[in-house]
Amino acid sequence: MVGLWVALVWVVLQRLLELGLAQANLRWALAQGAKEYGREHYPLFFLLHIGWMLGWLLEGLARNQPSPIWGFWLLVFLLAQGLRYWAIGSLGRYWNTRILVVPGGQRITRGPYRYLRHPNYLAVALELWSLPLIFNAWITALTATILNALLLLCVRIPAEEKALAAYDLNEAKAPDPGGKINS
Repeated sequence: MVGLWVALVWVVLQRLLELGLAQANLRWALAQGAKEYGREHYPLFFLLHIGWMLGWLLEGLARNQPSPIWGFWLLVFLLAQGLRYWAIGSLGRYWNTRILVVPGGQRITRGPYRYLRHPNYLAVALELWSLPLIFNAWITALTATILNALLLLCVRIPAEEKALAAYDLNEAKAPDPGGKINS
């Protein structure tokens, strides 16, 4: 199952590059006076993603057979990647894996944010579901999707909504069309 190893290398490289971008954007945002929200739950998502990668790798190796509809799941995964990178590109320097509010900013309304409040979370949820299913790793797909949904709905999105409220206050006081927020 060469495809399994190719997928693992691809995802690990992506995540490492994204963490590097997030770190650079974090330094920039902090230099602008950004405030971080929800810092305490950040390691939980890090652990979720490591567990997800190990899960579909090991489960895929154990099953040793791709899904009969692997092409469909690959398409879902690639579309999710497109949505995620559209969200990242729309946020520019304001994108981060952390929840940051930059003083004087506004909620972003371009790109996928015109249609969805949290497009990056939808993209990641689709990735967590579809990539394991390419390799018949349905236990990993189900477990990671449920854990991600619980973390998002019970912890991350409430913390992000609190952060977005700070932008709502800024918009009411003095609009600044250059400001953005991450998700």
